[in-house]
Amino acid sequence: MTGPNHETGLRVASIGDVPEWDAAVWAQARGNIFCAAGWGTYKARRGAAIARLGIADEDGDLLGLAQVQERRRGPLRLVYVQGGPLLTDKGEQRGEAVMRALLAHLALGPLDLAVVDFARAESPGAVLGLLATGFRPVTTAARHTLEVDLTAGLDAVQADADPRWRKRLRRARRNPALAARFLDDPVERLAAFDAFARMYAALKVRKGFTNDFDATAYRDLAASDPRHVILEIRDGDEPCLVSIAHVSRDRFTAFFTAATERAGLNGAAYLAVWCCLRRAAEAGYRVFDVGGIDPAANRGVYDFKRRFARQVVACGPLWIYGRSRLVVAAAGGVLAW
Repeated sequence: MTGPNHETGLRVASIGDVPEWDAAVWAQARGNIFCAAGWGTYKARRGAAIARLGIADEDGDLLGLAQVQERRRGPLRLVYVQGGPLLTDKGEQRGEAVMRALLAHLALGPLDLAVVDFARAESPGAVLGLLATGFRPVTTAARHTLEVDLTAGLDAVQADADPRWRKRLRRARRNPALAARFLDDPVERLAAFDAFARMYAALKVRKGFTNDFDATAYRDLAASDPRHVILEIRDGDEPCLVSIAHVSRDRFTAFFTAATERAGLNGAAYLAVWCCLRRAAEAGYRVFDVGGIDPAANRGVYDFKRRFARQVVACGPLWIYGRSRLVVAAAGGVLAW
């Protein structure tokens, strides 16, 4: 724990107990997997140093939570806060003080850069805190997604979908060879994730894309976390599609989906989306998030998503901060590309 910040009077303390950390994260209205301990563990496996920080006021009441990922490249230090900072109800009134205390604790050097990615968890107090402390927003076209409003009911969702999409869905639902199951058993979830990893690796080769997602490093974390929803679709005896979503208090968000080439013919993708929409609606989530769109770089997936989801929303910018204007300007140029 650091002593109280001279400017704000707030204290920043490391929270090393994982259950305590997760209990605090999920107690917040905007709690999400990117601020939860499991995501920090995954990033640690990928080489980041992880600090789970709680910011408290003079009375010891929690005001904010920030899971900090830190990487160094020579003299450069990147501090990345994902899925937060989360502010408590009391912290919402002191967003600027929370951010000033957090920045003082991080003690950025002249070449260091801090990046905040709320991942849809922003709150008014947190955004005002970033603005007041000099963070700058950087956005791109790819930081957009499509949402489905589930509060109107599934009949309205289906009626609003493109007729061609509804036709393909009906065909998939009538296909007796397709069987869809949400998996709760730990052994089945691990097996499905392994199938997903194989399909995802083959999909990368087939579609010619790359990313830094490491399925091996995430395997046990996703399979053991009930806030990850795993759907498996089989064509006969063989899995042909595995879809992974994550949930927060009122959002059901598509995360990763991988399928075999066979799934492009049997309509498994349509059935998977419908099963997830139904699961989300029945569980009382208000919003189904398709997990992002990139019309310029991935037109096929975008066209599939926009045929059942019509409401486009910005995912919010990345927020960057540094002591050096040149570092901030250079980072902004790279991130905005």
